[in-house]
Amino acid sequence: MGSGLFRGVSKGRPEGWAAATKEPSFEDVLPAFPGAAAQSRKKDKMAYYEHVLITRQDISPQQAEQLNEELKALIEAQGGHIAKIEYWGLRNLMYRIKKNRKGHYSLLAIDAPAAAVKEMERQLSINEDVLRYLTLRVEHLDLELSPILARRDRERERRFDDVPA
Repeated sequence: MGSGLFRGVSKGRPEGWAAATKEPSFEDVLPAFPGAAAQSRKKDKMAYYEHVLITRQDISPQQAEQLNEELKALIEAQGGHIAKIEYWGLRNLMYRIKKNRKGHYSLLAIDAPAAAVKEMERQLSINEDVLRYLTLRVEHLDLELSPILARRDRERERRFDDVPA
């Protein structure tokens, strides 16, 4: 029935292999690995993320901020925390994305487990109002004003300083 090459081999095991012998499973080997305990601790630890979101130009600023609040509720429901939400406003895009020339930009500073961020990205990929999003893991959260808003505030101060009293 079989070829002479495979004589003495039954179901991938050599002759004399005890059927009662249990092969070590991945779970049996993993705890012996020195970094296994550290990896399980990393799952519980929350990481810091910066998340930039671009939504369609057709929605109102209130709807863009409502989407930010929905993301905040989603993250907090999964044990995370949003330290900062900045709405940058309607800005020009460098190139057209899904037939849009402008988009509402938002920046979120997030302290959350990876599963919460993954779920947030899944929800954003479903949402038709979202053009693009980018989530970056960072070492620490920067709670100061972003360069975009800092520049806008400086420009407003200059305008008010130039107005004669």
